[in-house]
Amino acid sequence: MNRADLSKKPVDVSSMFDGIAGRYDLLNDILAFGQVRSWRRAMVEALDLRPHSDVLDVAAGTGTSSAAIAAAGHRVIASDFSEGMMQEGRRRQPHITFIGADATALPFADDSFDSAVVSFGLRNVQQPQKALAEMTRVVRPGGSVVVCEFSTPNNRVFRHVYSNYLMKALPAMASAVASDGSAYTYLAESIAAWPDQQGLRSWFLDAGLEKAQYRNLTGGIVALHRGYVPATR
Repeated sequence: MNRADLSKKPVDVSSMFDGIAGRYDLLNDILAFGQVRSWRRAMVEALDLRPHSDVLDVAAGTGTSSAAIAAAGHRVIASDFSEGMMQEGRRRQPHITFIGADATALPFADDSFDSAVVSFGLRNVQQPQKALAEMTRVVRPGGSVVVCEFSTPNNRVFRHVYSNYLMKALPAMASAVASDGSAYTYLAESIAAWPDQQGLRSWFLDAGLEKAQYRNLTGGIVALHRGYVPATR
């Protein structure tokens, strides 16, 4: 898959997400053909935690992943940079604590959580490697950092079909049901520009995480990455 130029990102990504907050989750379910729920279940399992652990959900949006983590018996804080997404999240998930935060400068002390996770949001951060370093910083030694993100299908034919869908069909479908189809053009481009599985794994290692591994979901459309904070930093 060709990698798009990330310099084409909108200047104010936060405002873009504010504008689509109300229908964001519904559109994601439609455009991912109902696979989002199964991907989210796999993400919760990948946290590899004891019950009642402390989890930070970064770029949490409306808190759908946070709610799944809480339902698994963990204490979770949802952080995001879009006030519109968090407002929608507080309305839908009143039992979840939302905190406005820049993923590259998290307002939490070192070793505050047993795990940190980001689902389909790391590619929307201007400095994703810095965000990974911040997630590593706030997780206690031995804890996990998990990223569930769109990736590169491993079958060449499927990859070609998926690329065409991503850049042509997805924005067209989104425009039919959303007021701001341009936001989904941006999202499609951000997915196309994202590193493949090995590329993201190398970022985990650069952040100082150990046992960095990934698991392909749905033929590699999505990859679930996990690494562990060293027992001694």
